[in-house]
Amino acid sequence: MRIDIITVLPELLRSPFEASILKRAIEKELVEVHLHNLREFSIGNYNQVDDYQFGGGAGMVLMLEPIDKCIAKLKAERDYDEVIYMSPDGATLNQSMANGLSLKKNLIILCGHYKGVDQRVRDLFITKEISIGDYVLSGGELAAAVLSDTIIRLIPGVLNDETSALTDTFQDNLLAPPVYTRPSDYKGHKVPEVLLSGNFPKIEKWREEQALKRTEKLRPDLLE
Repeated sequence: MRIDIITVLPELLRSPFEASILKRAIEKELVEVHLHNLREFSIGNYNQVDDYQFGGGAGMVLMLEPIDKCIAKLKAERDYDEVIYMSPDGATLNQSMANGLSLKKNLIILCGHYKGVDQRVRDLFITKEISIGDYVLSGGELAAAVLSDTIIRLIPGVLNDETSALTDTFQDNLLAPPVYTRPSDYKGHKVPEVLLSGNFPKIEKWREEQALKRTEKLRPDLLE
């Protein structure tokens, strides 16, 4: 998989891809992540990528032309399955969406900034708009990092135990059951006996029951 991220702040995005699972995925050549500084496609002598909005109002808007140039350059080199715009207006990211995107080959992620992008960018180029929640960030960079993480960890070979992702919260529309590790008894707080029994069918049944109970208590909307 290849992910191309278009941003005015590439420095804000570098660190998530230089550590932990994402770094290992890149080093193992399971994914390529490329950051593209929109200012390299800027207009005029002042590296302009934004301007005031027509009709007045507070906040600057990312211009159409630099984004058009950047996307055109990328599309001239390969075909893309999706051109994604990170926006609070978009469909809320969920596990099902991440599962589907993890099967794609090439993705472009456009990070909004300031007051957003010229609407014609969304009309002409964007195939999917994604939000990570009903709140507003200073820009789409952190949201793009979140989206990339949810996708990359699902690529076969990224996690040491590939079955781990299959038991994550939301994979079966349920919250994950509680988990425990050593010691089995800490100051009188004990691990449930069933987990120490070695009876794996019984353990799986317990986990299913606990997942359902937690979902009913914390996120009953998932069961609707």
